[in-house]
Amino acid sequence: MSVAAKEAGGSGCTCLRLRKASRRVSQIYDHCLEPLGLTVTQFSLLGYLSRLDGISIGALAQKLVTDPTTLTRNVRPLLRQGLVELIADPTDQRSRCLHLTAAGRAAYQRAKPAWARAQRKIDKALEDAGTPALNKMLDRVLERLAN
Repeated sequence: MSVAAKEAGGSGCTCLRLRKASRRVSQIYDHCLEPLGLTVTQFSLLGYLSRLDGISIGALAQKLVTDPTTLTRNVRPLLRQGLVELIADPTDQRSRCLHLTAAGRAAYQRAKPAWARAQRKIDKALEDAGTPALNKMLDRVLERLAN
């Protein structure tokens, strides 16, 4: 029996395993990104905004499967650092849209090698299981759970 299974009381507690794996993986990415002043969450937000510039908080929260309040809290440090701007939607003044600044684009580009180092560490830990296979399986599971 694996250590994780023993800690989960020998049960098939998938939730516990996923939470622990998620935390450990986040720690690895955070460690690699720390010298650049970013967390994995912030790096991910910069990445999303590099592709979806001008997206509303609500629409991005839906894509990230999070609530708008949590997303707003995660965006605040990026706003303070001048990496992101929050601008009123011209078609709906009640809605705010996120825009990546030039500094945000530069920070994202500078952080990509650190993110790649973390990814290589994760790939190495996965060994024969393979990152692509894991990602494909997780994508399928997430899609099924969304329905």
